[in-house]
Amino acid sequence: MLFLNSCATLSPEARVRAGLMDAGLPPATASCMAERMVDRLSLPQLRRIQSLASLRNSHMEELTVDRFLRKLRALEDPEIFVVTSKAAIACTLLG
Repeated sequence: MLFLNSCATLSPEARVRAGLMDAGLPPATASCMAERMVDRLSLPQLRRIQSLASLRNSHMEELTVDRFLRKLRALEDPEIFVVTSKAAIACTLLG
């Protein structure tokens, strides 16, 4: 029960970060991207991105940003794609 209560109090950024990591992105990349995305996308858009976690192949260790962006394009939301792509590029360049 304590675990459920702590999840309910996570910030939107923490939830997005967790969703990106669940989708298979490395933790450092997920943290950087979540920070850049959370203020630029609506809550419903952020939830759509989190839904990608269910697409993760259990045999994959980590998902590349390129493969993640290809999955993201399937959501057919240009704003999500642009914001997430910019975040991915910036975070990749920052290394």
